[in-house]
Amino acid sequence: MVMIPHLPLTQPTDNAAAQPDWSLAAALCAAAGQSPLTPAWRHDGQRLNFAELWEYVEQQAVAPGATLPATLAPIAGDAATLALGAYVASYRNGPFFPVDPSTPAPTPPDFRDLPPDTALLIATSGSEGEPKAIALSRRQLAAASDGANARLGLHRADVWLACLPLCHIGGQSILWRCARAAATLSLHDGFARNAVMAELHADDVTHISLVPAMLAQLLDAGCPPPPSLRVALIGGAALSPALHTRALAAGWPLWPSYGMTETAAMVACSAPGDPWQAGDVGKLLPGHTAKVDADGRLQLRGPQLPDDTWLRTGDLGAIAADGRLRILGRADDMLISAGRNVHPATVEACLAGLPGLREVAVCGRPDPVWGDRIVAVIVGEISDDTLIAHARAHLPAAAIPRTVLRVPSLPRTVAGKPDRRAIRQWVNEAPQ
Repeated sequence: MVMIPHLPLTQPTDNAAAQPDWSLAAALCAAAGQSPLTPAWRHDGQRLNFAELWEYVEQQAVAPGATLPATLAPIAGDAATLALGAYVASYRNGPFFPVDPSTPAPTPPDFRDLPPDTALLIATSGSEGEPKAIALSRRQLAAASDGANARLGLHRADVWLACLPLCHIGGQSILWRCARAAATLSLHDGFARNAVMAELHADDVTHISLVPAMLAQLLDAGCPPPPSLRVALIGGAALSPALHTRALAAGWPLWPSYGMTETAAMVACSAPGDPWQAGDVGKLLPGHTAKVDADGRLQLRGPQLPDDTWLRTGDLGAIAADGRLRILGRADDMLISAGRNVHPATVEACLAGLPGLREVAVCGRPDPVWGDRIVAVIVGEISDDTLIAHARAHLPAAAIPRTVLRVPSLPRTVAGKPDRRAIRQWVNEAPQ
């Protein structure tokens, strides 16, 4: 039996019978009953089939000392602790609250303030704002995993290499997908390039989730996809045209996707072979609808959202006639330069992929003439003149960077997104 430290358990709700078929524990139990010998778990050299994993979860769920006060305690730990903690909390019909200990966590809510079918709380602020806890129900998470599994073709005994942090929805969603499909969870303690490369080419990995920065590291190391890999799900940040081109040329089966904590992870994705340009994220998962409001913000409705209500996202979007979505950037990132709207994502997509430019982020610095003076924060050896000349040839005058700031690397959140708050601070503190 796998040796895992004793897990702190959450307080169970008083609604133990509510929708048991939607819970993570019910999915694990079903997999253990129908496919007991199918590999379920890989972590740090340890392997369990579904029968063994279910037995271990049961043992942990009834372990002595499980009673906690009626306050939902955030749980931090390595990948195994956060994965097994989610299973055990679900077995006991309680919500699970994984957190990243390196960032501020929201104040834990009282159980009495949560909907009775809450399965998961995720602390989120994207790359901006104060942290808050988003509550997700069993129904939302089950709908999200079933929709993703159908779109991505995840089946029994497939293998999902999970290297995203489990304190975020991108990581937790993989637990649900694998349990509901009776697929194998190959769990890594975060993204370590060499470890990911070794498993890709030593085992039968069929699915992997990556943010663009992780994909870039694998390409830089000359890592081709293994023959078994059918899905490289890309999300968490915008995929640049240059990175998309490089990955396709190397044979990677790219599935650019779109989702957020509020939608219980992926709600749209684009398949290999679909026409693609920067920002394209394909069609919505079944049962969902989208619209764009007068301010250009994308709104969503469907089974991955609570009570079939419209969610007004913070993203600017466009919807093609065939229903394909295109994400144009964050609404709160919009800059006003020389009286014109300029979105950083547009400038970044134009510059990304230039020879000698490894990373780029664009933001504004207050300026009495321009309003927002466009600043390109770059990593690489490209000359300022070459970068500006390319921008002049492809962008309107208001969007051309007026300042180039060189840094050793871009700061990123634990989820792999560019940390725009830190980038703006660098820009504002840099010499004029």
